[in-house]
Amino acid sequence: MSELSTQQQLKIQQGIRKREDELVTLIQIALDNHNSYGDLEESQFRNLVRVSDTTESTEVIKNFLFYQVGRDKKWGRGQDSLAFRIIQDIDTKIKNMASKIVQNANTDDPDDLKNIHLELTRRYLGYGARYLVYKRKGEV
Repeated sequence: MSELSTQQQLKIQQGIRKREDELVTLIQIALDNHNSYGDLEESQFRNLVRVSDTTESTEVIKNFLFYQVGRDKKWGRGQDSLAFRIIQDIDTKIKNMASKIVQNANTDDPDDLKNIHLELTRRYLGYGARYLVYKRKGEV
């Protein structure tokens, strides 16, 4: 990130925390549509989370999803797949959230937008991993 003032850093952290409910809801909606994916295992979703934690690029995360779709049908196929939905959320809704946070923090450094977008994406995927455990083992 650029050299941000303490005030800007606080606004960014506050903006990220304020969007957590939205992130949880987004991934839950995606995972609730079980017709969009096959027998997706928790470990496969956790692998996606690990990829997000070890990269500084949302493009790498999306590339991993494309790879998974090519390997088997557990992530779904085509534009109605869970993988496509996650990619769409990353490219649109999550990126829009990041843009609003950047605007509110009054920073125009593209690296700030990229880093906030990545942080929101990581949280979104982490919440998804938790929710998938519920969907697989806890749902009545």
